[in-house]
Amino acid sequence: MDFSLTGEQQMIVESTRRFVEEELYPYEDEVEELDEVRPELRQQIVARAKEQGFYAANMPEEHGGGGLDDLSLILFSREMGRASMALQWIVARPSNILKACVGDQIERYLKPTIAGDKIDCLAMTEPGAGSDVRAMSTRAVRDGKDFVINGQKHFITNGPVADFIVLFAASGEEETKRGKKKLITSFLVDVDTPGLEVRRGPSCVSHKGLHQAELFFTDCRVSEAQILGEEHKGFDVANEWLGMTRIEVAAMCVGRAQRALEMCCAWAAERKQFGQTIGKFQGVSFKLADMASQIAAAELLTLNAAWKATQGLMTDMDAAIAKLQATEMLAFVTDEAIQIFGGMGLMSSMPLERFWRDARVERIWDGTSEIQRHIISRSLLRPLER
Repeated sequence: MDFSLTGEQQMIVESTRRFVEEELYPYEDEVEELDEVRPELRQQIVARAKEQGFYAANMPEEHGGGGLDDLSLILFSREMGRASMALQWIVARPSNILKACVGDQIERYLKPTIAGDKIDCLAMTEPGAGSDVRAMSTRAVRDGKDFVINGQKHFITNGPVADFIVLFAASGEEETKRGKKKLITSFLVDVDTPGLEVRRGPSCVSHKGLHQAELFFTDCRVSEAQILGEEHKGFDVANEWLGMTRIEVAAMCVGRAQRALEMCCAWAAERKQFGQTIGKFQGVSFKLADMASQIAAAELLTLNAAWKATQGLMTDMDAAIAKLQATEMLAFVTDEAIQIFGGMGLMSSMPLERFWRDARVERIWDGTSEIQRHIISRSLLRPLER
């Protein structure tokens, strides 16, 4: 098995790491303090990202994107994950789901998003429908060549700054062996569409500066031309997006954990107690060993899933294993990092308390740890069922 990177992939890793350290790290404290990214700073980061070819790295090259293959994208995301989410999110990787755009949708939504002229967000979660997506109550009712949408979404990341929404709504029902099941359609909805109200959501302990929104649809009318994919087949489109998104989350967790470990090693090699550096105490050195081992395991699982994706072989189980391991690994690593630094680790003058807070949401969004375990266990048992 060849685990070596190509020359191009190594260049991506090195140049991305340099960009993150030079263009994003210097503004992390400011974002934490303000819980905002200044518009001027956003414009600056977008411009620098475009100059270096990082903007929309996951999008097709023929439409102006970076055209990275799946493995290269995960390496890129790992390095981006080292920085504050609010800042690295600006170096847009538009939702992979937008690759489903066709015809006029490409000119109206895909290309402007790749160019940085528009920002997208995904709207699936509702107050009464989180992991149980089919429980969503937001409905899209056909009226001729239009659909009339009513309902509410919340926890919509990037919603306050988005120009359009990739919306998932119940558009019908079908009979199954287990009774009626909702059919879901995805739509491209401009935020200035009459009948749509966007409100900033409540403050969150994780990822300061990256805000979420609540969306309210009241007789919001959209054209059938704004269907992304096919009517009633929104989950088919979503499944194309979820797998890669989950291993991107895993990759970012690996990057953040690596940064935390590097800080801990430097601290353990310098901090003295009882006449020697604390790294010489087994209680600290074994923590470092456990952290390194768990990071390496999560990284290999993530890169394995990404490699399979490039071959068209990645399964839902592969993505679920990577996300489960990487997100739970990050929780362990950041908690141990705080313990190694002691009281200093909890001070806002150091980024570790931020890593610790930010780590909590990773086990929830893009599919909770429980959902990942469900996917894995069902994948194991389904072939044996009669």
